[in-house]
Amino acid sequence: MSGLAPANTAVPVDEQAVDRRSALLRAAAPVLTDLTERIGDAPYGVILSDRDSRVVDIQARARPLHREFDGLGAVFGGVFLEETTGTNSIATAHELRSGVAVRGEEHYLDRFKHLSCYGHPIFHPITRRLLGVVDITCRTADDSPLLAALVQRAVRDIEERALADSPRSRRRVFEAFTLATTGHDRAVLALAGDLVLSNSAAADLVAPADHHLLAQLTAGAGPVRLTLQSGSEVSVLARRVGDGADGTVYEFRRIDVPSRAEGTAGTGPVYIGGGPGTGRTTAARTALSAPVTEFDGAAAATDPQAWLRALALADPARPLLVEDIDRLPTDCATRLLGVVDRPAGLVLTGPVASVLEGAAAALAAACARHVDLLPLADRRTELADLATGMLRRLPGGDRVRLTPSALAALAAQDWPGELHELRSVLSSTLRSRSAGDLTVSDLPERYRVSPQRRDLGPLERAEHDAIVAALHAAGGNKARAAAALGISRTTLYSRLRSLRIG
Repeated sequence: MSGLAPANTAVPVDEQAVDRRSALLRAAAPVLTDLTERIGDAPYGVILSDRDSRVVDIQARARPLHREFDGLGAVFGGVFLEETTGTNSIATAHELRSGVAVRGEEHYLDRFKHLSCYGHPIFHPITRRLLGVVDITCRTADDSPLLAALVQRAVRDIEERALADSPRSRRRVFEAFTLATTGHDRAVLALAGDLVLSNSAAADLVAPADHHLLAQLTAGAGPVRLTLQSGSEVSVLARRVGDGADGTVYEFRRIDVPSRAEGTAGTGPVYIGGGPGTGRTTAARTALSAPVTEFDGAAAATDPQAWLRALALADPARPLLVEDIDRLPTDCATRLLGVVDRPAGLVLTGPVASVLEGAAAALAAACARHVDLLPLADRRTELADLATGMLRRLPGGDRVRLTPSALAALAAQDWPGELHELRSVLSSTLRSRSAGDLTVSDLPERYRVSPQRRDLGPLERAEHDAIVAALHAAGGNKARAAAALGISRTTLYSRLRSLRIG
């Protein structure tokens, strides 16, 4: 697609665009020099590229390797993007934002196929922006699996130096944010000028539109109650960092606000509508103070006369809960219409009111208040709380914790089985790990979906699922997966990035 053929030999060079005094070079130069010293005269070369995938440093003690790099275009300012050099550890690590090993024939350009290279991206510890890529390259005959560990260690050291090289005020904000999030599940957000740090709990809770509201809070004044853009009620504790000019760290605690169904007993009839498994019964019982008298529409359909006699004998001092009113025979629904203003309270459940017909529709219309329970797939922002609460109620659930990545994977599901399906998944996950953190790999296999799948359209979702299935069948080997799908590896990488398949 980029006009690049395997036989191409020219690598574009943009030496003038390289910043020779960049923060990346300041952080990386001592680390790469030390790495080169440790490698010694062994035939390995170390290459550093910047955020635009331009080579900014090359180090190798072995002179023949230096000459070989020159012949391959691995020179200062050389542009190693996939569209200019195809698959290799610099370009592909830059594209995928993850570490890669590219060996021999896995390279796209013919002239690289006698090499093995290991690349790993560098991210700024505070901003999480891509800074560049570190690569170790050697001839395939000299390949060693230990090279991947060397590259990763070098990247960690560079990132630590990048943090130390950051303005002192930003380091203080980062340290305060890290301290606030360590060992706690609460939502934490830090604001410092154009810098925003957020853990996953805060990302789900706080919208960018809330930042201006948070900036008005007085630090040190104790928790303040706020209503966020999402409608969530929270208690916010603001703490200034440093002398107050560095930034502010905010800690959030959700405030449980009674749902629309709660507290309605005795104030008029309530209709709770939703699909099977959306939690209608739980919401209805929450709306009524115990003890209650419960009636089932399905039972009325089986024996209407017995159901009517039981209704007539119901204690007038106790609230009524009538479930599945869409299954009530007409005479039962009509009789129920006569007691909708029952002083003790009445709550009815069934499907969404818009699909009701006849006497059942009249019953729902007679209710002063309606509560609509959305399908679980449309309650993505609530899923973390729902899953965590449900997990705690399961045997042994208090000994485990759902990690943000696992919660994100769960939130990506369609949940045709609603809450029953979620409970089944959590129970199955508990059987695979009874203590500690539950990660994506602990979930049943079909639920280990990339978190962005829920945002895709039908065609993209089908493409997503086909690629995931091909990768799984190929054991993660992208070359085999691309061949099975009938596409090139470059196209596969492009779709992986576009569809955000991790």
